[in-house]
Parts: sequence; structure tokens; C-alpha cells
Amino acid sequence: MDSKTAIILSVALVILSIISPVLEADRITDSPGKTILGIDDSRFTLNEKPVFLLGFSYYGGLGASQESVRADLDDFQRYGFNWLRLWATWNAYGNNVSAVDAKGRAREPYLSRLTWLLAECDRRGMVVDVTLTRGKNSTTGGPLPDFESHKRAVQTLVEALRPYRNWYLDLANERDVRDNRYVGCDELKQMRELVRRLDPQRRVTASFGGHDLSEQDLRDVLITVGVDFVCPHRPRHARSPGQTEKETKAVLERMEKIGRVVPLHYQEPFRRGYGAWTPKAEDFLVDLRGAIRGGAAGWCFHNGGQRTESDEQPRRSFDLRRKRLFEQLDEVERQMLTSLPSLFKDR
Repeated sequence: MDSKTAIILSVALVILSIISPVLEADRITDSPGKTILGIDDSRFTLNEKPVFLLGFSYYGGLGASQESVRADLDDFQRYGFNWLRLWATWNAYGNNVSAVDAKGRAREPYLSRLTWLLAECDRRGMVVDVTLTRGKNSTTGGPLPDFESHKRAVQTLVEALRPYRNWYLDLANERDVRDNRYVGCDELKQMRELVRRLDPQRRVTASFGGHDLSEQDLRDVLITVGVDFVCPHRPRHARSPGQTEKETKAVLERMEKIGRVVPLHYQEPFRRGYGAWTPKAEDFLVDLRGAIRGGAAGWCFHNGGQRTESDEQPRRSFDLRRKRLFEQLDEVERQMLTSLPSLFKDR
């Protein structure tokens, strides 16, 4: 080795010694697992610190551009949101953005979009609800037609998304409704055990539709199935917001009675554009306030298509192809968002 080569090599080694720690720091910072969802008794935790999950529905999020997703996350984080609900089996308005197909296998590019979204939320300290649902037969994707496809979808998602600790799995949306959504406890238990084998630390639930939880409901999912927290979708009528605090306390008391207390998570309350009752901004705030005072661990600003319109516009989170969610919110929903900081200022 001549002297010139030796000098070049020495300089290169010095430069490498300087930039290597920087590169390693970047690698660690960008690696999955920065945001870790946990549970402590009846509360959620993020990176071992107690947290109330304040979320928003983002059902068709896998159909949005990365630019739109980032902009929506910026806007919602500005109002204190730290969680969103997204479906891995979403097929609406002729637009199928499901991350799995009708047999539960990976469906691209949407599984990769889901991975990207988890990474973006992980970087921001946000939690993602990944929801599956049972439904009618299909040939491409959307609701899963049977137990075998459902179980395979669970395996596909858990294996693909295992590095990220900022998401949980809703095994079956409104699993107790006696229509195509219905999933019995035996099947739920098998899927819960599958998740436990594949990823022992993954948090799992299975949501209920349209009612508060009885003692038997709680025994079914907490004792028989073994979910980590419960997600009742409460009734949607004008009296509902004023009943949330009382009903929340009642469910927590029922959990104490059966000997297993877990977080009570309101992942899908009422929304605008759903039925005859049109909630106002104050209704959302009363419902959220009641959830907090009653001891709930999380609450979602639910939103979706306007059923009173022939094309259901604005479709809000149900269709994010052309407009991002924040641009589709109406005046009442925006009013509610601007009131959130004052509600949380003393917490």
C-alpha cells in the first residue's frame, strides 16, 4: 500500500467513525416499535404511561394517498387525537381497499399501505385499530365469508405487522349481531389463541353492536374468549350521550363482579348522517365527557357516509379517494373539534 492510498484509507476510516453513530441513531429512531400500546388494569398505556385514547374513524384509510394521510394526521393531532380506527376489510362505493382478499391472504398494494400507515403512526406516537369483519361471500375482498378465511386473515395481518407495537386487532366488528357479521365465541377463542401463539404481546378485542354489555356478554369475551379489552358500540339515539357515564360505570362494576377488569373502549359511538337523529356538537362532547367521568379508557369521533343523500356525500372516512377526511367534515363536526382542548385542559 503506497502512502497516498494509506492517507485516503485513514481519512475514510475517520469519516466512517464520525457518521456511523449518526446512521445508527437514525436506524434506531426509524425502527418499528417506538410506540408501544399496553394495558394497566382498566387503563391503556403508551410506552408504560397511562393514556386516554382519543380517536377518529378512518375506515377507508387504505384508499387515501400518503399526502392526504399525513395531512389528516397533522390536523387531528393538533386537536389532541392519538388513535384512529381503520378497517383491513373495507369495500365501499365500488372501491375495495381491503388489505386481505376473500380467502384471508395478503392483498396488495393495500397490505403495504397498511404497513406504511402503521409506521407513520408509530413515528407520531399514535395507536391504530385494525378491524376485521365477517360478511357475505365475495371474490376479491371486503367482509370475510367464513371461519377459514377469517382465521387466515388474522394470521396474515399478525405476521405481516408483528414488528409494530402501536396497533391492536379487532377480531370481528359487532361480532354478536345476528346477521352476516355474527362470529361465535368458539371461533373467536380459536382466533384469539392463534394470535397468542403468533404474537403473545398483541392486544386483541372483539366489538359488540348497538347495546351496553351485560354480565353474560362480559363473561363470553373476557373469560371464554380472552380478549384484552372490551368495545361496546352503544345505542344511537338522542338520549344516549346523557346515559354514557352511568352505563360506563355499570359495565366496570360488572367486570369487577366477574373478577376481570379491563379497559372499556368506545371505538364506534354515534355519528352524523346515520339515521333520523342528527347529533350536534354538544352531543359529542357530552358523550365524551361521560365516557371520561365514567372511567372509560378511550373514545372515538365516529364519522361516515351521509345516508340522507343518494350518493352519501360527504362520505367522510368511508371514502378517502378524492378528498381527505378533514376536508369532508361539516360545520358541526369542526365545531366539536375546536371545543376539545377546553374539555381536556384540566386532565
